[in-house]
Amino acid sequence: MLAGKRILLIVGGGIAAYKSLDLIRRLRERGAAVVPVLTAAGAQFVTPLSVSALAGAPVHADLFDLTAEAEMGHIQLSRSADLVVVAPATADLMAKMAGGLAGDLAATLLMATDKRVLIAPAMNVRMWEHPACRRNLERLRADGVLTVGPNAGDMACGEHGPGRMAEPLEIVAAIEAAIGARPLAGRRVLVTSGPTHEPIDPVRYIANRSSGAQGTAVARALARLGAQVVFVTGPAEVAPPEGVEVVRVETAQQMSDAVDAALPVDAGVFAAAVADWRVARASDRKLKKSRDGLPVLEFAENPDILRRVSQMREGRPGLVVGFAAETDDVIAHATAKRARKGCDWIVANDVSPATGIMGGSENAVVLISGDGAEEWPRMGKDEVARRLAERIAAVLGG
Repeated sequence: MLAGKRILLIVGGGIAAYKSLDLIRRLRERGAAVVPVLTAAGAQFVTPLSVSALAGAPVHADLFDLTAEAEMGHIQLSRSADLVVVAPATADLMAKMAGGLAGDLAATLLMATDKRVLIAPAMNVRMWEHPACRRNLERLRADGVLTVGPNAGDMACGEHGPGRMAEPLEIVAAIEAAIGARPLAGRRVLVTSGPTHEPIDPVRYIANRSSGAQGTAVARALARLGAQVVFVTGPAEVAPPEGVEVVRVETAQQMSDAVDAALPVDAGVFAAAVADWRVARASDRKLKKSRDGLPVLEFAENPDILRRVSQMREGRPGLVVGFAAETDDVIAHATAKRARKGCDWIVANDVSPATGIMGGSENAVVLISGDGAEEWPRMGKDEVARRLAERIAAVLGG
């Protein structure tokens, strides 16, 4: 995917710099050339020797390297890469980028480059949430700078929250998307998302708390990797991603019909929170209070879309991925669901109220497959989507 690509990697000063060593290894595994730039602060956490050894290239650190600058080395470095990556991107580096400063080699390269820039922020949670940092982030995004992460979790300082640098494989997926590596080009993928609304009468319905954010993020990540995405969505709170075919539905039956219309596909990702039941006979007029007591609602079972597609004898997608939102015994329930439905993978999460995941911006999932249960750390839903899309690309590309 990255064979022959040249990545200019700027390593900033933070404890997360150790992850950049693994990032270099992952990039070179994929055939990319890595040109490393180590800031003075970065050199406090990782050595030039370790960076150079893994990159297989000399480390650049000094703006006033007379040999290099006799040939305007900072200009050459900034222009010869396919992508400039900053990992970790500290609060200081982000502030320099947002302010247009150019007092050292890293900042000067970022000012001089005509290539896209991807940053992987990493800092203390209070620094990440500081108004100045948020302003800088907004400025950088407005300037076209791409971001990956940060994730939430425990930090070296002992605090917990967003600020951890994205994992190396997440950054690799973002790099592939940024430079146009399209491992899913020519592949057609179906994604369902959002809740369904099952009518009781013309003004009332049965629903759930799904925002559709995770399904939307998955569709976006797959599209970035080149997939032709059919996005079947219930009445979600978030807008559908751009660059995909959007099919809007309300009820589970409508979603089932839309799935049938989208087949055949190479893979199906069923992230929608489909209502298990509907009112068997929805009223065509608003139900009123009466002296006879509460209305009696009779329920009927909705179509089981995931099971039906997973167990198709003809035209089954090559990869079927289901989702399981659980409130207890997550791994046990999700493993049983995978066996019952017949899908290849289940992406399970704990949506009990204490987690804040249902309707929130983060997720903590377990990927259930034939190889067992793989727990992923808590991270932003975009990062979960990137990681899942990369896994799907690895299967379909094989």
